[in-house]
Amino acid sequence: MQPQWLPDPSVASGSAMARFGRSCVAEYGAPIKDGGEDYQSLWAWSVADPTTFWAAVWKFFDVRSSEGYREVLSADPMPRARWFEGARLNYVDQVFRHGRGEDAALIDVAEAADGDGYAERVLSWSQLRQQVAGFSATLRGLGVGAGDRVVGYLPNVAEAVVAFLASASIGAVWASCGQDYAAGAAAARFGQLEPVVMVAADGYRFAGKARDRRDEVRELVGKLPTVRATVLVPRLGLPVDLPSRVLMWADTTAERGELVVDPVASDHPLWVLFSSGTTGRPKGIVHGHGGILLEHLKVLGLHQDMGAGDRFFWYTTPSWMVWNYLVGGLLTGSTVLCYDGSPSWPTPDALWALTARYGVTCFGASPGYVAACQKAEADPGTEYDLSALRLFGSSGSHLPADAYGWLSAHVGSRVQVVSTSGGTDVASAFAGAAPTLPVWPGELSGPCLGVALDAWDPSGRPVRGAVGELVITQPMPSMPLYFWSDSTGEKYREAYFDAYPDVWRHGDWITITERGSVVVHGRSDSTLNRNGVRMGSADIYQVVESLAEVDEALVIGAEQPGGEYWMPLFVRLARGSELDDALAERIRAAIRTHASPRHVPDHIIAVAAIPHTRTGKKLEVPIKRILQGAAESQVVDPGAVDDPTLLGWFARYRTRRLAQTELMSGGTG
Repeated sequence: MQPQWLPDPSVASGSAMARFGRSCVAEYGAPIKDGGEDYQSLWAWSVADPTTFWAAVWKFFDVRSSEGYREVLSADPMPRARWFEGARLNYVDQVFRHGRGEDAALIDVAEAADGDGYAERVLSWSQLRQQVAGFSATLRGLGVGAGDRVVGYLPNVAEAVVAFLASASIGAVWASCGQDYAAGAAAARFGQLEPVVMVAADGYRFAGKARDRRDEVRELVGKLPTVRATVLVPRLGLPVDLPSRVLMWADTTAERGELVVDPVASDHPLWVLFSSGTTGRPKGIVHGHGGILLEHLKVLGLHQDMGAGDRFFWYTTPSWMVWNYLVGGLLTGSTVLCYDGSPSWPTPDALWALTARYGVTCFGASPGYVAACQKAEADPGTEYDLSALRLFGSSGSHLPADAYGWLSAHVGSRVQVVSTSGGTDVASAFAGAAPTLPVWPGELSGPCLGVALDAWDPSGRPVRGAVGELVITQPMPSMPLYFWSDSTGEKYREAYFDAYPDVWRHGDWITITERGSVVVHGRSDSTLNRNGVRMGSADIYQVVESLAEVDEALVIGAEQPGGEYWMPLFVRLARGSELDDALAERIRAAIRTHASPRHVPDHIIAVAAIPHTRTGKKLEVPIKRILQGAAESQVVDPGAVDDPTLLGWFARYRTRRLAQTELMSGGTG
């Protein structure tokens, strides 16, 4: 196998990653090969001496603080490790240190009201600062202080960024949720926090249609009795009558005073992110100012080599940690593009059109979007001027090897493909790419700096070239401070530290190759384990979804009563395709040849759609539990599912299968 992308030596040598490595050799005597430019030895040093490494990151990015830290990292084992104790800082200070006046800080793009093209707004750095100052003053006037919670029920718009930064500037804690969530699902998250202010839009536009969300806003306000005031963002310009105090967005940002940023402790809560809610009540994951600041400077400033002059766009919603990651681009002085609209309207390659239109240098989307473009035979590199683009990022699930080839051929071979593995838990990546590392199809180039990533067998022994559990053996600054309403820390420990004492077990199967790259096979709790032979679901999807007749697939390995191991494959077919015997045999043959002869499915079933979380992840574990007999309400919050009606289909399918099995065995049911 040949690399999909190789770094240009002259570009790599001038990257922030290489400059950082050289500074570590010069200032700390770090044992890094090639004068500091060898990534593998830089990574090895970063996890062998995390205290010096993170101090070097702090210094390299000249982190602002009103008081310095006493120590970088306490000696306590995970999850009790503490970072940068004594430091007083604020995430917002780092954002506005760039101060480039009238240069663009935010580009806000939405589908146009007349259904033709896009509506665009640009906020300069000075305008962004002024709006943050105005909204911050409004919050203070409402009595909001450090530790209070401010929530946003909003699309991915500039107002969401302003409200977050204003909240953080006074030490208030932010949480957000996209308006594709129903009021009940949003309340299941926000209600835990007892927020004092909510920012909400009257609706949004998607795929050429206005989506009126006033009823949802009214219902949500009724479910949040602690909210003192609701700030309304008029995206559709519709009148809203709410049972609580209402302020209009323009009024809340009108004040022209100076921005006042309050220093807080490094471990002061910055935001609360929520788990998907597919295995019970959504967990509130709390991250701190210092940890997120250092982690995002590292991953965006070093791994993505972003800085002033870059334009950063990732298709996301405020429900997903990628939105927080996108906003983090401001920390590096990059311009951030917020897009509120459909990724495939008016054409399947709409996001590529936006990337070209705004000269985006770093663009990210889901593997599903890449697959949709492949199926639509899009050719964005020919259709659009993508000359500014240097990096394409992918997150949310495994990016198949064939997608790397498509991106190289149809976007550009000079564009680095950056597939990542991480998540909401750390608001960052465990593994990804670097400007100094090759990219191999289907693989992540290596662990990120400061991430002591390993693959372990069930006995806790490292494995190479074979599938193992993804573990992190040293603390990261952006690991959660705690879970909301988990005063004893029991739920936090159960989530990550039950399998291996003092070691983070993430729940993914990975292989670390002889090159040091990482292959992700899928969730270990949804691993296909037939006759003791394990395989990740991602390996099956890569094969099946490459067939022209299959748009998407869901494979389940479910233990049944009596010891049977049942492995069905559900497929959503491309338009005009039919699941006949010939196609079913082609699917089986493809799996047998290109994945594993031991993991050919027992049944192949055509479905109208595959259920996902609202951030696009397939509901493997909840569907597995439904097929094993669990009630829908026991395994998943319907509000966390993109189409909750699909859950009932799988429950009914199980009932029909049981009836057929009993009939065939001579039963009377």
